[in-house]
Amino acid sequence: MAGLLDPFQLRHLTLRNRIVSTSHAPNYVEDGHPRERYRLYHEEKAKGGVALTMIGGSTNIAPDSPSVFGQLYAGDDSIIPWFRNLTDGVHMHGAAVMCQITHMGRRTAWDDGHWLPVLAPSGIRERAHRAFPKVMEQEDIDRVVGDFAAAARRCQKGGFDGVELLSHSHLLGQFLSPLTNRRNDDYGGTLENRMRLTMQVLDAVRATVGPDFILSMRITGDELTEGGLTAEDCIAAAQMLEDSGHVDLLNILAGAPYSDLGLAEWVRPMGLPAAPHITVAGQIREAINLPILHAGGIADIATARHAISEGHVDLVGMTRAQMADPYLVAKLTRGQEERIRPCVGLGYCVDRVNQGKPAVCGHNAATGREQTLPHIIQVSETRRKVVVVGGGPGGLEAARVSALRGHEVVLFEASGRLGGQLVLACKGKTRRQVWGAADWLISEVTNLAVGIRLNTFAEAADILTEEPDVVIVATGGWPGPLDIPGGDLALSSWDVLSGEARVSGDVLLFDEVGDHPTAVTADMLAGTGHRVELVTPDRALLHDLGPTTSAVALRDLASNGVTFSCLHELHTLTRDGNRVRAYLRHILTGELTERLVDHVIVEHGLTPMDGLFHELKPRSRNLGQIDHDALINGAFPLRDEQQSGAFYLARIGDAVTGRNMHAAILDALRICHLV
Repeated sequence: MAGLLDPFQLRHLTLRNRIVSTSHAPNYVEDGHPRERYRLYHEEKAKGGVALTMIGGSTNIAPDSPSVFGQLYAGDDSIIPWFRNLTDGVHMHGAAVMCQITHMGRRTAWDDGHWLPVLAPSGIRERAHRAFPKVMEQEDIDRVVGDFAAAARRCQKGGFDGVELLSHSHLLGQFLSPLTNRRNDDYGGTLENRMRLTMQVLDAVRATVGPDFILSMRITGDELTEGGLTAEDCIAAAQMLEDSGHVDLLNILAGAPYSDLGLAEWVRPMGLPAAPHITVAGQIREAINLPILHAGGIADIATARHAISEGHVDLVGMTRAQMADPYLVAKLTRGQEERIRPCVGLGYCVDRVNQGKPAVCGHNAATGREQTLPHIIQVSETRRKVVVVGGGPGGLEAARVSALRGHEVVLFEASGRLGGQLVLACKGKTRRQVWGAADWLISEVTNLAVGIRLNTFAEAADILTEEPDVVIVATGGWPGPLDIPGGDLALSSWDVLSGEARVSGDVLLFDEVGDHPTAVTADMLAGTGHRVELVTPDRALLHDLGPTTSAVALRDLASNGVTFSCLHELHTLTRDGNRVRAYLRHILTGELTERLVDHVIVEHGLTPMDGLFHELKPRSRNLGQIDHDALINGAFPLRDEQQSGAFYLARIGDAVTGRNMHAAILDALRICHLV
């Protein structure tokens, strides 16, 4: 029975364990190249013990496959030196490294890059990427085959151990799937015809790179969609790939990510069952003799062990798990499994990429910032007394990092429980896993012997009594009043999630923020039998969320009967008996409409709880100020402004202004790792 830490022989390549970081696009590219930020991100995983890191998710091979979410571009030779820098760096730390290449077909945009028509086997539009594709001619097909071979050659010259061809949902997979291929020529109809382009690409790539270069394919195991590829189709296709003699490894996925919800089913956020497609990969492993890799929501060691030990797969992809903790393998090897920072399925990484932003982990602020922030905290040469006020994620991270620096740390929390706003954020069903972030932080500060003082509303005198060298104010924020006529008739989402307000009947839930808090509130209310209408002034629901988390949240709300109204703001609230009459104003036309409900609940951001900070500010050495240039560049950001000051002072997270958990944790890390 194989174990996670057992080596694996992939042809001539010995992998030091069974854990892989699979190809993804974190949007760290510069001019289509993997420069320093990209390289350091993958080097960190290699330092952390990963066996194989696959870079370049959806690396494009041709100008008519433009980058729409920060992919690499391997369509010309300028990328080769940057490839070489990255592969040398990863190899130096004992990991193997491969690159994924693809032509995206219709899964891209025509109005980006060189403004070329997108290509597809048939003229069927994909909802997720919205382009109407050009039906490929034979000349297009021949050109794409050559582009794949040329890109593979560049990867080989760049020092990779191998290359992965992406089929699933991209151009090769679009030819294979009956959902997207309606051709009646040699490339359509039968499975053999629909596989023709894939086989031609494989022939060309293998002829170009020779027999000693690892060749993987990321393929579909079952589209799980009516009219799509069945498990039997996919097994037959896998057998054809094996029979070609060109393929060394198959990376199995499932689903049809042609819409936002389909993408969420593939790159799974919380609110969906974890790792449901391991058996899909196992069916293909039983049918062929090629090694099998699978990645699809495998976020924890127990699930990964199961996948390997039960023989479903040979290698397990734990990509987002290693974004949460690139030292996952090293900790497992040392017998410190409980110290692994867990991926809890926040989906923040994937959503940011799909919004055109660089990926970051929702609760590991060092990921993607390896140029300036450490994953491994170094002990300070000088031991200090650090006082942290506030036990939410930002305060807990400040305490954790300060303790790892070797300082004496005291944490004051006004309530009887650590976790801050995450205590409220886990109340709904869809997002309840978010508590995992708090749970890990609480465990860490406990293990690090931080002095925790619950039920203590710290005042300035309490802080001064501690004689601190550094004070971190992480007191968070509080829902402010609703500034409209009758605004005092509204409840806040905090009132409801905390249980302080008893709510029943018809509820109008007004969302000024467009982030998770309203979705959690609606989820909890609808799940307990309330009739909920979610109203927003934005033109889209949950406007600030990316496609995967919003799709799952909205699906769950809709299935629980929540109704939605966009482009409306609260204008006036009046009492009508024991109910509330809400007047809504259309933000474009100004037209007023009304609702008669039992309760109006509002999510419109937070007002910082900064009184303690301002009271301490005159007594501090830096007058509470942060040097932004130093902070950004990874230098000590607390500068002496007055010699009479007794301590350095910083406030973080929502105590500055309302943002999110990641911002609070980032504030804490980049200040405290240098204190």
